[in-house]
Amino acid sequence: MKIINVLIETVVCSGAAGKEARFRRMLEARQEFKRRQAGCLAAWIAQSTNGQGLFLVHTVYQDKKSWNRISKQIVEKLDSKDGGLEGVFGGPPLVGMFESKLDSLNLASISKNK
Repeated sequence: MKIINVLIETVVCSGAAGKEARFRRMLEARQEFKRRQAGCLAAWIAQSTNGQGLFLVHTVYQDKKSWNRISKQIVEKLDSKDGGLEGVFGGPPLVGMFESKLDSLNLASISKNK
């Protein structure tokens, strides 16, 4: 199946005071988990450059079906073990879902449509 459009999940969030290190580890674990799942084309986090515990979390999914399936797996496999991110958030996250043409992302490893 040729991939034309992809779904991009963008989250801006911060860890609770005193829980920033755990928060980062949990974000990294979730992104690594996503990268291992079929339908996840890319997943990464970036920390703010000003030294605050603010993070940008990006995931590129093949389609909405993949996003839904992977999100459910995270709840079942990770949240059930570590209690989920809610207890370590520093406030409500800002979440956005976007659609983009795959070619416009310039993701070399997947641009040839797996």
